[in-house]
Amino acid sequence: MSSLPEIGLRVRAVYEAKYAARDRALQLCRETTRSSAVAIRAIHRGEFEVALGHIESARQALVAAQTVLTDHEDVLFAGFVHDAAKEYVEASATLALIREQPLPDPEALGVQVPAYLNGLAETVGELRRHLLDRLRHGDVDSCERVLGLMDEIFSLLVTIDYPDAITGGLRRSTDVARGIIEKTRGDLTLAVRQQELERRMGRLERALEK
Repeated sequence: MSSLPEIGLRVRAVYEAKYAARDRALQLCRETTRSSAVAIRAIHRGEFEVALGHIESARQALVAAQTVLTDHEDVLFAGFVHDAAKEYVEASATLALIREQPLPDPEALGVQVPAYLNGLAETVGELRRHLLDRLRHGDVDSCERVLGLMDEIFSLLVTIDYPDAITGGLRRSTDVARGIIEKTRGDLTLAVRQQELERRMGRLERALEK
């Protein structure tokens, strides 16, 4: 049997390694989150190639964080890696949907399903932002397509009826997405009606001029 001092040395060595891995992984996850946020800003400016570069940086940092924690699954699933992965998914999905490209799946992004679904839920907010930008430019047809994408995402999320403990709090994310979609639908409906009213007034003015 080992003596208590020997056991203490081994225990401290275990926790020193775990602490070092956690510290490094936290740093890498912050890089993932930061790069994802910068990518989303670039997407909304229409700078898609710039966004791709930042998304790749986010991916590399996330993979590095997961690798660092390979021997520390308790830390890997503590929550902060999930949050970083969610931000990476949000940026990746937003870029794909706005560019009208196929949506990457969890395997392609290398993330766990809970992070993927929660990231997809947060994509709804970015799609609303994009829709409002297009609406300001009078591109109603494009807005209809984006609202359709938002509805499709919600239709998937609402079918994932499992406890929050295994979905990473997806129910709340889905409820938030529902509210965003309903608000966006109201905004778009109002804009379409206003556009139609302006068209009718324009036709009436032309008729009166004749």
